Amino acid sequence: MHSTNYTNVLIMVSPDCPVAAGTVPSRMGTVAAIQYELLQASPYKLTSDQLLLAVEARRKDVPDSKLDDLRKALFSKPQACLRASPLVKSYGWGLHHDANSRVALVDCGSERYRRMADNPKIEKTRGMRSRRA
Repeated sequence: MHSTNYTNVLIMVSPDCPVAAGTVPSRMGTVAAIQYELLQASPYKLTSDQLLLAVEARRKDVPDSKLDDLRKALFSKPQACLRASPLVKSYGWGLHHDANSRVALVDCGSERYRRMADNPKIEKTRGMRSRRA
């Protein structure tokens, strides 16, 4: 099975992100809105894999009894990691993965984001660009 989990990594906003601070996705039911809702409600509770599975299950209306089947199908092939998340590409949210690979939102306009970005003990990677450079 393939995994998208990171450990002790800050996914920084994409270089071409159009906003200077974290904004709430306004279109309900989108990947961005579901990811935001889940991460806002439970910071450092879900791994990247668990988040992607929860989003997919909600979008496809998969019952809990079928989650194992969905997990096997979803991770049987490589998935885009959270570097491709619309939260980092368009909405101004960094995504911090802790030592247990659990994820939390970090507003790119916040002091917390700046401290994490300057912390040499936290690995950094950028979100993917929305457009080619």
